[in-house]
Parts: sequence; structure tokens; C-alpha cells
Amino acid sequence: MRSNGQRSSPVVPLLCLVGAVLFWGTSFAATKTALASMSPMAVIWLRMMVGSLAFTPFWRRIPKPDYRAGDWMLLALIGLLMPCLYYLFEGYAVLYTTSSQAGVISAIVPLLVAAGAWVFLRERLGVRSVVAIVVSLGGVTALSLGGAAQAAAPNPVLGNVLEFLAMVCAAGSMLAVKHLSTRYNPWLLTGMQAALGTAFFLPGARQLGSIGLGAIPPIAWASVVYLGLAVTLGAFGLYNTALSMMPSNRAALAINLVPAVAMGTGWLALGETLTLVQLVACALVVGAVVLGESGRENADAVEPVAGIEAVEQA
Repeated sequence: MRSNGQRSSPVVPLLCLVGAVLFWGTSFAATKTALASMSPMAVIWLRMMVGSLAFTPFWRRIPKPDYRAGDWMLLALIGLLMPCLYYLFEGYAVLYTTSSQAGVISAIVPLLVAAGAWVFLRERLGVRSVVAIVVSLGGVTALSLGGAAQAAAPNPVLGNVLEFLAMVCAAGSMLAVKHLSTRYNPWLLTGMQAALGTAFFLPGARQLGSIGLGAIPPIAWASVVYLGLAVTLGAFGLYNTALSMMPSNRAALAINLVPAVAMGTGWLALGETLTLVQLVACALVVGAVVLGESGRENADAVEPVAGIEAVEQA
């Protein structure tokens, strides 16, 4: 863990963000493949279990955290919000609303993180970051609505509310991770999230037993392993590492690249088509993220406000 006065190379957090975005973006195709043979709860539990088992040998190698009184509440909050409530809300949201509407709602994460970081972490929000967020929101909206076909939406109001709650959970978890990242190794927080997710989604193991392990094809098992290793551990670990090195609002901006990567993966791996509007939207999102990440307006050091400090000291 780097000291408070030491500055890390800006290349390192950017590379971490690139890796996290690639893993998260490709997770949609892997999830779709796994869901063809297993239930959503079974897929989520398996990926959490794979991630937890893979992380087990490294627990002792991670530096011990600088635990302070009250940290347990923030740690519990991180685990509850992400992955538990996040996956629960989002998993059921897609049953009731279209993927286009869910994609539009997911684009509010940078705004939620930026607003929360401004309130709780005293992170300044510069003009370049504001412009980049607005442009990226427009790009993600066009990306989500530019498809040639849309899925059925039996209850879009309920689905959109659930998707919004999932994004609130994601933003809240990111802010809590950012606050603890000065004293907790980001990979320690990632391993904790995987372990809590394994316990939370344990009912999925019962559903897995009802399917019959022999009926699950190898491609589905390979997809689950990829989700557990590359996404549950890799993506979250890399993103948490980036959060420990840069302001929360800039790190969250990169999330808007995930839909573009997901579209490209679906086209290459699953034969899904991209419309001209979606291709233009992808370029717009990439340009917005580059604009936001190239800014120098935010200071690396952030200071928690009394609201979060009160939670720690309670």
C-alpha cells in the first residue's frame, strides 16, 4: 500500500481501469452463455464461489489493514451493496424491463459517484469532468436505444426502479471502497466481497443441484469459471486498485465504456449485430472517457468529511 505522500504513476490506475472495463464488458456474453444451462441464482453463486476459492491461497500474503473502530460498519456496507444487493436488484430488473432502458439507467453511476464523492469525500468536480460525464451519458443513451430490436418488458416501471436501486448500490459501494482504500488493500476488499457474495447467494447451490451437474455443457462451466476469476476477482480487484489511486468520479467515468465493450463482444462472440447509431455511440463514449481521464483538475488526495468519519467512530 502506498503512503499518503507518495504519488503513483497515472498509467497504473488507467491500466487497471482498462482491464476492469474489458472484463466487465465481456462478462455479458459469458453470463448469457452460462444462463442457457443454469438459473441466474446458480450462476451468481458459482462465480462467487470460484472467485472465493481462487482467492483463498492469497489471503495471508495481503498486507494487514489499519483497522479502526467502526470500520466493520463500512466493511459490512461494502459487502451488502456490492455484490449482494447489486446483483439481486439487477438480476431481477432485466426480467421486467428492456435491456435498452436498463442500459440508460446504468449510465447514471458516474453521476451518482461524482455527487457522492463531492458530498462525502470532498472531491472537486471540474468542468472537464462535468462535460465528459454529460457526453458519456449521451453516448450510452444512444448506445442503449440504437439497437434494431428491443426485448419484452412486462413491467418496465418495476424493472427500471430495480435497476436504479442496483446503480445506487454500485455507487455507494464504490464510495465506501474509496474511503477505506487508504488503509485497506484493494484486493483484501475484493476477496471479502467475493466471500460475502458466496454466502449471500448460497440458495443458488440448491437450484444447481436440481439441474443436474451432468446436464451442464463444458462451455457453461468455462463461462462460470471466467466470470469467477476474470470478473468477480479480476474486474473488481483492478477497479478497487484504481479507486485507491485516483478520484472516485474519474474512475467511475470509465464504467460508461462497459456497454461499448459488451456490444463489441456480442458482435464478435455471439454474432449480434451493431447498428450505425451504436457504432457512432461507441466512439462517442470512448472519446468522453478519454477526455475525462486526460484531465488534471482533480487532486489525488481527498479528505473524508465528518459524515463518514462519524460512521467510523460510532
